[in-house]
Amino acid sequence: MVTSFLFFMVLFVAIGVGSVFKSQDTKKDYYLASGSISPALVGLSAVATNNSGYMFIGVIGYTYATGLASIWLMIGWIAGDFIASMFVHSRLRTATETTGEVSYAAVLSRWYGDNAQHRVLQRLIAIISLVFLLAYASAQLVAGSKALHVLFGWPSWAGVVLGTAMVITYCFAGGIRASIWTDAAQSIVMMFSMGLLLVVAVSSLGGISDAVEQMDTVEGFLDWFPKDLALPGLAGALLFAASWLFAGLSVIGQPHIMVRFMTLNDSGKMLQARIWYYISYLIFYSMAVGVGMLSRVCLGDTGSFDAELALPTMAEQLLSPVFVGLMLAGIFAATMSTADSLVLSCSAALTHDLLPHKIENTLIVKMGTVLIAMCALTWALVNGQSVFSLVIMAWSGLASAFAPLLIVLCLGEGRPGQKISLLAVCTGLVVALLWRYYGWQSAVYEGMAGIIAGLLVFYIPALFRITTFKSVKQES
Repeated sequence: MVTSFLFFMVLFVAIGVGSVFKSQDTKKDYYLASGSISPALVGLSAVATNNSGYMFIGVIGYTYATGLASIWLMIGWIAGDFIASMFVHSRLRTATETTGEVSYAAVLSRWYGDNAQHRVLQRLIAIISLVFLLAYASAQLVAGSKALHVLFGWPSWAGVVLGTAMVITYCFAGGIRASIWTDAAQSIVMMFSMGLLLVVAVSSLGGISDAVEQMDTVEGFLDWFPKDLALPGLAGALLFAASWLFAGLSVIGQPHIMVRFMTLNDSGKMLQARIWYYISYLIFYSMAVGVGMLSRVCLGDTGSFDAELALPTMAEQLLSPVFVGLMLAGIFAATMSTADSLVLSCSAALTHDLLPHKIENTLIVKMGTVLIAMCALTWALVNGQSVFSLVIMAWSGLASAFAPLLIVLCLGEGRPGQKISLLAVCTGLVVALLWRYYGWQSAVYEGMAGIIAGLLVFYIPALFRITTFKSVKQES
């Protein structure tokens, strides 16, 4: 078990380090791979980065506890993600090329080439990115350490330290190119390991029909919607589904994922990248939901059992030691594929957006990456929140702050100034945080409230101006 796990870990590190032979000694290459990544690699990398430890640990744990109703997370998440991609990805890739910038914050703040005017906006986006992406990165390291703790009995800090060391190694070697190359390999291992466990679990229960019958014996487990809806009946069900659609749309507010599409070698190939992304995404998420539901039947309701340990616990019970090592490699690969992306995005925010003088020396840029990784390590060691809770908080915070601005920029309806952009970013973020603080996220996803609030900041003044113009015209 340990041998197979270590084999895949060494393989991933070797792939990442191997990218050094392709890398160029420039900041643009370190953060954007010089815009030279193929559609297949972009799609697979985005899938691995999106489907992180949150999927292996968080979603499966949530499905174990909730049952069939968790399928709305998948439907809403993928549907919202797809809707956003129809008008965002290509425009963001084009803006990246037009502005010549290497960070998500810089592209958003200088969308129209206003290099000096939007400096405050760029720094605000960078600060928010640093805080929430670090929280996100710590959650990924914790997710990996949980699996190691269950299967190997290692102390919780061991997985965090191992993950940080791996991230530093291949990020230091090749930057985002190393991250994307390893992501592609990791996505294959992730899907194979999840598929393997799905097949073995179904077989152990006597087939699909027998598995469904056993699920049906758990009260409420096969209900289509959870019982604690904000509103009764169909209205509550639609609101529940819509809120998770906004969770999927929130992907455009995630710098570490969107930067993958910014590295595409040709903006005209975005459709190909999206095909790779969504086919892989749908297959993997479907398998994760299936495994989550099967875990409840295989493991039973153990009362005090940590639901987020359902996957590694089930793997240990059903698989041979060699394949347990493979499964653990899949879990760890998922956490690392996201952690390295988060660390690189934080590094870009620090060295390109926040410091008073842009740093071009790649050695200093890499040292910034090491500093960020050590901060994520520290946060992970003291973290007390669940992976699911911490990831959702970071995901919704980033989306509420950035998605409204990016939507307005991509739709091209007007040219938002710095002041209204700053107000929209702050309003969306504050609304999302207050929504979570008061516990309303159990009824409606806080990112939905935050994104709508940010959009209203842009569109209410515009509607008011239109109304005023029409009334003046009628009076004249």
